[in-house]
Amino acid sequence: MIDADTTVFDEMESNVRGYCRAWPTVFTTAKGSWLRDEEGKDYLDFFAGAGALNYGHNNPVLKQPLLDYIAGDGITHGLDMSTAAKRRLLETLRDTVFTPRGLDYKVQFPGPTGANAVEAALKLARKITGRETVLSFTNAFHGMTLGALSVTGNAAKRAGAGVPLVHAAHMPYDGYFDNTTADFQWMERVLDDTSSGFDRPAAVIVETVQGEGGVNVARVEWLRHLADLCAEREILLIVDDVQMGCGRTGPFFSFEIAGITPDIVTLSKSIGGYGLPMALVLFKPELDQWSPGEHNGTFRGNNPAFVTAHAALQHYWADDTLQKATEAKGERIAAVLGEAAGHFPGITTRGRGLVQGLAFDDPSQAGKICQVAFERGLLVETSGSSDEVVKLLPPLTVTDDEIDRGLQVLTGAIDTVCTGWGRLHHRGAGNGGERA
Repeated sequence: MIDADTTVFDEMESNVRGYCRAWPTVFTTAKGSWLRDEEGKDYLDFFAGAGALNYGHNNPVLKQPLLDYIAGDGITHGLDMSTAAKRRLLETLRDTVFTPRGLDYKVQFPGPTGANAVEAALKLARKITGRETVLSFTNAFHGMTLGALSVTGNAAKRAGAGVPLVHAAHMPYDGYFDNTTADFQWMERVLDDTSSGFDRPAAVIVETVQGEGGVNVARVEWLRHLADLCAEREILLIVDDVQMGCGRTGPFFSFEIAGITPDIVTLSKSIGGYGLPMALVLFKPELDQWSPGEHNGTFRGNNPAFVTAHAALQHYWADDTLQKATEAKGERIAAVLGEAAGHFPGITTRGRGLVQGLAFDDPSQAGKICQVAFERGLLVETSGSSDEVVKLLPPLTVTDDEIDRGLQVLTGAIDTVCTGWGRLHHRGAGNGGERA
């Protein structure tokens, strides 16, 4: 743990830092699903860089190609110049991801973050349609830049903008009303009523699973209905797959389960493979109406990330092995979480694939459970509008033994906070981390 003599973080780093407050230690190394701190204590990582480390820490499948590339003086910074590393990535993306799924997308490299990708997508949608408004949904999170904040639902994050967040409107996400059949009635009515005062939007942006919003999972039927609604009214559909893409829910794209084809898709986080910054905007060819240089960014050509992204696609997405494993692991976690929820009132479960959550009627319990879990060697975070959800985002490469170990710690933490169950079912669990 950080002691009283370790003050450089407090002295020099901004108060804006957040995760270090929940996990007050100094990490030094990481491997697979584990991190180690300065005192040699190991922590099982069910956070995975907020979804940026789907393939784990320092994955050797990705590390060796990166080391070879650097040792061979490969291009590091390339802006949007053509490089051999970019060519390999584009070819692999086409052959491994697009073609098997019947997708025909152009690829844009914006700046290296998810917010960069969202900003580019919003800008492109407005350019194509000539319209200004973008619809998003309650509890949505799309990034911290001004455009991305305008389509984000969280009031605390929006307040940080310091200026009015305009040209956006929010609609109820799936399940927002108790009667889920009513979810689209308001949206359809105002879009079709010429006297509603509601102008036709340029686009709708949606997460198929709202991670930061509380692991809210949209039904397949709801996603299909949304896609049809947009197509019938010539509104572009943007799927934000920054956190839920790259296999987090099982399939490579989270929207595959619904059988829809978005007009625009944003990717970041794990698309770089190794945790290296990289983002993509994918869009149908007829939407490629950019003029050269009209949207750019200094670090849109991160070639080391192209190398590790290529290696990840080639190794993990040549077949459906990883997808099936992710789905099976998700079911394994969901079963234990469901058992935990069944033993305590005021707890519900939610999730898809390897994004799973426990929602608490008493939001304070979620934060306490995460704190106890950290003390016992497990990293999990809260999400939701009131931080009422304990969210699990383990690497997709996590082993079954690591899942069991993490769930032992988690259920032990639930028992400590909520009392009465974990000791009976997972006796002796969670007394400290140790790498398998």
